[in-house]
Amino acid sequence: MFISGPGPVTGVSDGRGGLLGSGTNAPMFSSKFFEQETSDQIMERFEGRIAAALEIDQTSRTLSISRSSERDRIGRGSIAGNKRKQPMQTAWKDGQWLSDGDFSVLDAPQLRDDFYCSVLAYCHTSKTLAVGLNNRVYLWSEESGVQYPRVEENRRNTYVTSLSFSSTQGGNSILAIGRSNGQIGLWSLDDENDRFQSQQPDAVACLSFKPVLTRRESEGLGVMVDTEELLVGDEKGVVRYYSIEWGNSPGNTQWYGAMNLMAKIEIHTQQICGLAWSPDGEYFATGGNDNICCLFGTRDVLTPPPSPFVQGPLQTLMTGLIPSFVPNAPSHRTLGSTLGYNPLQLPDVLQGGIIRPLRTHLTPGRGGIPIHVTEGGQRHKWIHSAAVKAIAFCPWQRGLIATGGGSNDRAIHFYHAYSGACLATISVQAQVTSLIWSTTRREIAATFGYAQPEHPYRIAVFSWPDCRQVVAIPWAGEMRALYAIPYPGGPNEASRQRTEGGRWWSRTAEEGCIVVASSDESVKFHEVWAEARKSTGGREGLLGGSDILESLEGMDKEGGDVIR
Repeated sequence: MFISGPGPVTGVSDGRGGLLGSGTNAPMFSSKFFEQETSDQIMERFEGRIAAALEIDQTSRTLSISRSSERDRIGRGSIAGNKRKQPMQTAWKDGQWLSDGDFSVLDAPQLRDDFYCSVLAYCHTSKTLAVGLNNRVYLWSEESGVQYPRVEENRRNTYVTSLSFSSTQGGNSILAIGRSNGQIGLWSLDDENDRFQSQQPDAVACLSFKPVLTRRESEGLGVMVDTEELLVGDEKGVVRYYSIEWGNSPGNTQWYGAMNLMAKIEIHTQQICGLAWSPDGEYFATGGNDNICCLFGTRDVLTPPPSPFVQGPLQTLMTGLIPSFVPNAPSHRTLGSTLGYNPLQLPDVLQGGIIRPLRTHLTPGRGGIPIHVTEGGQRHKWIHSAAVKAIAFCPWQRGLIATGGGSNDRAIHFYHAYSGACLATISVQAQVTSLIWSTTRREIAATFGYAQPEHPYRIAVFSWPDCRQVVAIPWAGEMRALYAIPYPGGPNEASRQRTEGGRWWSRTAEEGCIVVASSDESVKFHEVWAEARKSTGGREGLLGGSDILESLEGMDKEGGDVIR
């Protein structure tokens, strides 16, 4: 297990004109946010002030933005807002300002201004964006506009804290909804009501579905079935690992699935802020308000420890040296059992010709204790200088993970997931609220919350491995980016491509954009990958220039600009 020191916000000289992160051998880079402005940049800032005074949308890559103060109208093409003409809005395209009198507007009234909430989720299966606003979840799609499920009376005094959609591979469009009163609802877009409800002991802080399916034996059918897996983090720092069997197989109308508590992880001492999975589901990472990010192996967490009462010769020899072999000594994993339910024992309700079970409330720990993971059960522990919300595994380089620290850390850190080594750090002088890797280029996008007064940028893109700042998008006023997720294409991308026919729009369709929840109660679509692709080659390899780490990943020396 690797444990790093506090996340550096300042560097120390490496003796060659560069900087190293304090306590590491990893290079440290600085963003260019505060470099001396050129005459063009001064003119751009002046134009920004004029645009703000005239209420002109000066953000060059905003595809949809709200400017209206009216928050009480509901209609198609917005989230709890309406689509309306705004003749004063303009967009930057092909080197010039162009007016657009019919911009799409996504208002988000009652969007919670809270660093700890993650209330955006996108479903690739149904092409639907989910947004949590106060106690309600709104669903927006280009085809159907805005929809929202009914809010039950016992949820009206709560608010949504986190959302997550199930894997695209599963094709079930299951939305997990976490709330401030500890309730979790699992609801498919094909169902009328929640299929599962789980009451957690503490407020739900974070949710994340595993991106791939897992084969397990069915709780009710006795055969191997595909299951989803869900991580749930609460405000006390506990992470619970659930297996979800979604019973929708043809001919099995009497089996509606099961929700099993597989493991309980108690390592963090404060609220869970971020959860992330590796693309293959073999690893996951947790970030907490205790300034710690932990990396776990999925198999490690779900493998029961050896029984302390059945010892082999080696275990007997090691007794007293390794705590997990001693019956009364604390262990990082404790053998337990799983939790489930059998809907066959519940009354059914006929709704529209489809048999549906009454909703079942699950309490963790009922019927047995899950595998208990404590300190020492993690692969690595990375200590930062502030809360860790932003965590992202690289989709095209195995073993590369990025984390972002809060207001006292103000940096993006890159680690090698398998050795735990710190590869690089970028000082960004702002609270990092989300990190999104590009799937088509060696770049990573970051969004920022609280920043220094002279720091106007809320979105930036950095290249890897040379950590160059390639894009910086300023926001007017004191708006902050609270959370962001990737979005394929852009709003109304298909129609815009037909009418515009420009290269900028086709790049958007190919590479997607990001959706950002903003502190001004709006949801913004930003195209951040639109610039021409720039070479990111340099003296350093994809894993910080370490020949050892790259050889462990089976990589040859970098010879081209091909994503491997």
